Order: sequence, then C-alpha cells, then structure tokens
Amino acid sequence: MTDARVLVVGWPSVLHGEATAGDVLAMRTVEHALSGAGIRHHTAWSPVMCPPGGLLLDEAEPGLYSHLVFACGPATGTPLVELHERFAHCTRIAIGVSVIDPADPAVTGFHRVFARDSPGSPPQPDLATVAPMAREASLPPVLGVFLTAGQREYGTRRRHDAVKDTLETWLARVDAGRLDLDTRLDPRDWRLPTSPEQLQSVIRRLDAVVTMRMHGLVLALRAGVPALALDPVEGGGKVTAQARALGWPAVRPAVAVSESALDHQLEWCLTDGRAVARQLASWMGSGRGEWTEGPVNAGLSKLIQHLRSD
Repeated sequence: MTDARVLVVGWPSVLHGEATAGDVLAMRTVEHALSGAGIRHHTAWSPVMCPPGGLLLDEAEPGLYSHLVFACGPATGTPLVELHERFAHCTRIAIGVSVIDPADPAVTGFHRVFARDSPGSPPQPDLATVAPMAREASLPPVLGVFLTAGQREYGTRRRHDAVKDTLETWLARVDAGRLDLDTRLDPRDWRLPTSPEQLQSVIRRLDAVVTMRMHGLVLALRAGVPALALDPVEGGGKVTAQARALGWPAVRPAVAVSESALDHQLEWCLTDGRAVARQLASWMGSGRGEWTEGPVNAGLSKLIQHLRSD
C-alpha cells in the first residue's frame, strides 16, 4: 500500500456537491494521515472549490490511481454511484460518512466503509474533530459587513450598485470571516437584532467593520472597532460627512472604491486603525448617556434651552 497512489475526494469534489467546512476539514484530516504514513495521494475538487493549482475531479485520470477514498458526508446519491463507475478499477473506501441505508448502491459500491454513523453501530467522532487547522493567532480576522441598496433620496448621485458590486467581489476573495449584518431592528425576525445592544454585542466581537451605512460606521467606532467606510453617494453623502465629523480617515468615496484601495484600507484598519478606533470610542463616552462637553451635547443643550424658552 505504501506505493499506492490514492485519490482523496468528498462532496466538495463533485459537480453541484455541497461543500461544508466540516467536509473540507475531513478531507484535510485524511490528507494529513496519508502524508504522515508516506502514502502518495492527490485531492480532487469541484470547479467551485478547487484552489489555485489544484486538481479538478473531472480532470483526474482514473488510471493513475489504485485507491479512491471518499471522506465525510452522507453516503448516498447519484454522484457517489458515478464515482464507483468511473473509478471501477480502484479499491474504493469511504471514511467518516453517514450511512442511512446500508443497501444503498452508493454504500455497497465501496469495498470498505468506515462509517461515522450507521444503523446498529456505535457512532464515531467526525474526522473534522482532529483536522489540522491554523493556530488561533493565525486565524483570519472577522469582518462585519453592512451593505445598502436603498437611499433613493440621493437621486442621480446614487452609486450604490457599482460600489456594492465592487465590494462584494472584493469580499469574496478576502481571507476573513465575514458576517452579513444590518442596522435594521425587527423583533419578528431572528436574523435581525431586536435592540441596539444586541447589535453592539456582535460588533464588539469583530476585528473590523466594512460598511456602506452611516450607522455601521458610528456603531463600529462607538465599540472601538475600526470601520472601513464606503460612501456610495457621488460627491459624498452622510457617510463621508459623519467620518469627517468624527475625524475618522478610513472612508472611500464612490469614485475611489477599487479592490486595491480596499486592500490598503483594510490593512490600515487592522493595524494602526485599531488604536485610532479605541481613542474615538473613549471620546464618545461610556454609553450611559452622560452630558459632557462635546458638539453633540452642546447641540442637545441648545435644544433643551429652546424647548424651555417656548
């Protein structure tokens, strides 16, 4: 077996297969074990999941392999049956899979099945539980993303679609954990926060915020989290105005939103911008609504004076 050439596959390998983080980690576990045992192997991927320079399953030559190892996921479905047919000459092994029906051709097509769970057998820990992963200090940053496609009040100055398109293309390639957030509150929808405090609880746990929304900028800085702000209004709208009012430099006008500019701005947010954001958070106050010196409270004082005089 030490001279065998093994092809490692899983649901992230097949066309239209659903790739989950657990599936990829399971495949990584198998790769790691094979490498440690000195067993030559390749891993094949679907067009969507294939990394740069990786091997597409459709381009894998069956004759090059003596064994096919399928890792993780449910052992059922047409794609598995097709693998059995295409790699008929190989010894086919499934590991870490869920067996729903032992008589399923997708299951019986394997020479050996090391199930994660199957009828009548005790369950086994998933392969992802021991998958090699980056150390915590090396994990990608977590970004909260606030998008908007509205704000019709800006009329012909709206550049929302173009800014959003560039931003979404950029976000897809940024190595980061990304959370789709919204400043809207709605107690009827669990996906949305019910109170400002619920949203702030999420923001405080982020490394940075990427926002087209003014209040995404404000709430991020209030939490001491750096914000990469994008103003989708030509000539500058409320996002730019608020960034100026707060003295926050990481704001991009609609005409200057490019992927390279976003790369540069995010790098600043995740380095020098952290300290600047914390300073602004300290200036904004404790969050208990104290009236201290400052332009906002000066305006509130004028409001109170005006109301008292009427």
